[in-house]
Amino acid sequence: MFEIGNSLREARIRQGLDFPELEQATKIRGKYLRALEQEEFEQLPGPTYVKGFLRSFAEYLGLDGQLYVDEYNSRFLVGEDELPARPRRSSARRPEQRRIESNVVLPALAGIAAVTLLVFVAWRFGGSSDKQPIPNPRASVSKQHKKAARPRKPHKSASAAAPAKAHLVLTATSGDCWLEVHKGGANGKMVYAGTLQPGSRPLHFTAKRLWIIAGAPQNLTVKLNGALRAFPHGDPSIVLVSPTTIQRAPAAA
Repeated sequence: MFEIGNSLREARIRQGLDFPELEQATKIRGKYLRALEQEEFEQLPGPTYVKGFLRSFAEYLGLDGQLYVDEYNSRFLVGEDELPARPRRSSARRPEQRRIESNVVLPALAGIAAVTLLVFVAWRFGGSSDKQPIPNPRASVSKQHKKAARPRKPHKSASAAAPAKAHLVLTATSGDCWLEVHKGGANGKMVYAGTLQPGSRPLHFTAKRLWIIAGAPQNLTVKLNGALRAFPHGDPSIVLVSPTTIQRAPAAA
């Protein structure tokens, strides 16, 4: 035998819990939790509530809820569940009584059945000719299921696919830079040869591949497909430009 209330109180204090927190967690009103700790079980609506709340309270504190219910049953419900059985009424009835009951019950059942049938017929065939269709819940559920089941097409990001061509923009910012630009390679078509100066308009080139000689690449600001890129330094600097890279190249590429 152990003290139900003291055991619950010690477990609660040991875990640093207060009644508002327990009320929120167990959904049991704080005054009932206090009554359980004080063993004032008469404050609860009845034994069924006491046992249910006692089990939930104890298990939330990490205790054996059934042990507390058993202790409550043994200490506070002794003899209450063993109520004297009510004497059974004799099933033997007089034949006359049975005949009277049959004569009353059968016509009553027949009358109820007739009224029910009339109500059904009136509902089925009576009323306005403009009958409202009865919605089929299965149809709406099926439509919602089909809508939800349709796989969404993956969104294609514009940056996911690599560009097909290199769009190169060269600007002289720190000084003059002599340039020679060919499409394809060193033996490809020359599209520019000259000196790019600060303040002059930027040069734009678009091709699958560019071959470039730069006399002073440190003076250039370079953008490849909209992104700032570093131009390899050298004296001179010879590079190959693709849609994604700018890298050094041999003199005859």
